[in-house]
Amino acid sequence: CFSFDVKLCLCSLILKDLMRLDTELRKEKHVIFIQVLKIYLTDFYRKKKITDDLFKKILLIQENDFEELQKQLDSRLQNTEMSGAHNSEYQTLEDLERKEREYSEHVIDNMEAFWKQTDKAQQAFLDQSKCSSAKATKIMTDLTEKMITVESLLSESQDLRAMDIQERLFNWELMVKMIDSIKSYIPEECKGRLIIVSNILDHLTVKNNLSVRQKEELLTDLHKAFWEQLAHFSNECMQQSKDLILKRLECRAKKKEEFKHRQEAEQESLLSKTFLKEDIRNFLKAYHELIEKHQQAQWELEEEDDCESTEAVVNLYKELYSKASHALEELVTELFLQTLPVVTGLSVRECELLKEEWQENLVPQLEKWETHRQKRWKLFQEQLLQEKELWTMEYALSAVMQKHLSEKQEKIIQGVISRLGCLSDESVNYILQKHRLLLCSVLRRLTLRRAGMAALARMRLSRKKSLLQELSEQHTLQKGSSPCQDEDQWQLQKAVESHIQEEEEKLEEETQETNLEFHQQLVTEIQEALQFLQQHLEQVIGQTLLQHAQREAGKKSSDDGQDFKERLVEAAVESVYGTSNNINRLVQNYYQQLGKITEGYEGKKLQQLKSLQAERNEKIRLKKKQDNELALKEKHTEGLLNLSSTVHQRIVLQQKKVLSQFELQQQIRLESLKQKLLTLHHLETDLENHLRESEQDFVSELAVLTRVPVTVKKKPSKRSKPAGEKTKSKRQTFHSPESAEKDDSHENIQELHGLTSGLCREMLQSPHEGETEPRKNSNMLKKKGSR
Repeated sequence: CFSFDVKLCLCSLILKDLMRLDTELRKEKHVIFIQVLKIYLTDFYRKKKITDDLFKKILLIQENDFEELQKQLDSRLQNTEMSGAHNSEYQTLEDLERKEREYSEHVIDNMEAFWKQTDKAQQAFLDQSKCSSAKATKIMTDLTEKMITVESLLSESQDLRAMDIQERLFNWELMVKMIDSIKSYIPEECKGRLIIVSNILDHLTVKNNLSVRQKEELLTDLHKAFWEQLAHFSNECMQQSKDLILKRLECRAKKKEEFKHRQEAEQESLLSKTFLKEDIRNFLKAYHELIEKHQQAQWELEEEDDCESTEAVVNLYKELYSKASHALEELVTELFLQTLPVVTGLSVRECELLKEEWQENLVPQLEKWETHRQKRWKLFQEQLLQEKELWTMEYALSAVMQKHLSEKQEKIIQGVISRLGCLSDESVNYILQKHRLLLCSVLRRLTLRRAGMAALARMRLSRKKSLLQELSEQHTLQKGSSPCQDEDQWQLQKAVESHIQEEEEKLEEETQETNLEFHQQLVTEIQEALQFLQQHLEQVIGQTLLQHAQREAGKKSSDDGQDFKERLVEAAVESVYGTSNNINRLVQNYYQQLGKITEGYEGKKLQQLKSLQAERNEKIRLKKKQDNELALKEKHTEGLLNLSSTVHQRIVLQQKKVLSQFELQQQIRLESLKQKLLTLHHLETDLENHLRESEQDFVSELAVLTRVPVTVKKKPSKRSKPAGEKTKSKRQTFHSPESAEKDDSHENIQELHGLTSGLCREMLQSPHEGETEPRKNSNMLKKKGSR
């Protein structure tokens, strides 16, 4: 087969190795997560937070769910493999690219389903264990940190093994070239030997010792006899090579099966051990090292078998070379010592001298052919070295892309969290860790996808590249073998060099187009993967905000402010000091004060928003002015450019202009929103303070008017109470009106912060909603006046 066909086959094997690597890493990740979850469940079981049945149930459900995910992925991959396969023995490069693309999509979908399932598993586990919100956040953060460690280990392992796979491709190419060199060397050398025989017979024809017809008959018989024997030896060598390879593959399969059983036993032995929560990192390290040891052993087995197989095939072709040389030697000997004496009438001694002449002429030719073969081998090594440098550059670009995406995503999530501003440090840390975990998983998959795309790009360009390399190689060897040339040969050499240069430029252009196409495809897949990351993170942030709101609501409900208000109203209704008119007047004054406060708030809010809008309009006006000045400068610059460069530069400048305008508008809009949010926050704080002061005044006046000494639950003092002192009951007996007014009323006002904070938030939503509770209370107070 042609050299580019061989490269296609080798690259397709590399793609299979990359798929196998992806499968092994995914399986390792699933096993580790189940084991880590099992360790946490065991810890809760020991602390009697969950029962044994619940422990087994949660673990069984998660194992079944992950098994179902793997079955779904296998089914989709099987459908992808079968689709478009008109002939199972052959497939086009387009089919291969389509299958790789669909495989990547299925794996991304499976990864998304896996992380959703892990979140579901964690939530189910925490719900069943009935942990507090803070405890649940800490546990989920710990689990996320452990999985980040796992992703880091898998990423390092993937990078190293991907480089090993690429190195294996170069080793395979060396092995193929070695065998191909011997295969091609045999007919070339034999053809050269026959040419020397033909030259000797031509010399005899010139001397009239041999007629032209006799010479042609002798050469025809010699060629026919030799090439028939060589074909027989070659077919025999080919069959022996196939049998050898099949036998070695069978032995390799048996060894791999033995390895598999032994490795599964070692893995089950490690997984059956009991690990405490404090030993999780030790478990992760031990299990990952065990997996790497098994993979390294299997890799070394395959490498050793490849080398031994190549060496065995090379020995077979060396034996073929020996047989061919020996057969040709016998045929030439028969020609010179038996046939020529009869046909030419020359003596046996003269024919022996002709044979010796053939052998003498053969020696420099053999040296020339050996030099020629070494040059070809050196050129091949140089080409292989160039391809290695290209792959090294590809890995460097992949690392740069990964770092850029990571930094950009980190900047985005930091900006999102900074705008929230209300979460605790624990919640913020959990969101950041979750984002890093998903980002590591996505980037690891995209890195492997990029390696696969590089192999596909190489396959697409292999035909033209191989033909160009062969042409350059022939030209280089021909140029080195005949330095002295006449004018015609020199012109022909120049034409060949010009053709080679033209083909190299075409190949370079096609390479750039191919790389650009795959790069755009990779960018599209990156955007889709990051969209999944964004959606998943939005759910995490939303859930965290919900938990934060629930905690805040719990704190406020436990503040006992509502109970105090109800007790105050009840005590005021039962008081004999307050009259209906006094209480109604007090309530009406309170309503009027609330109305003034809300009107002032709305006025300030409208004024501030108008001011912000005017400021934003001024910034937009200044920006438009700057854009107009810049446009005038650009027109002046375009007038100085020649027509050929103007079109391209206009497009580039227009793109930069649109992007800069968009970024500037977004920045102005974001700054305006930030300023608006800050202003509203200040107004809200002022409103809350005024409402709190108004409510405190109202409650204080109500307590003084009705002379109701209501005592509420005191906040714990910073000073510790003496031992044995009992806390007082929530409701105490009266001592005297005067002491109640001086002592208790101040304490009541201090305890109203919990009451007013809730009322203030109601007033922010609707000024009328804030009046609902006071009206209800005033109705209760009016009942007292009518009694």
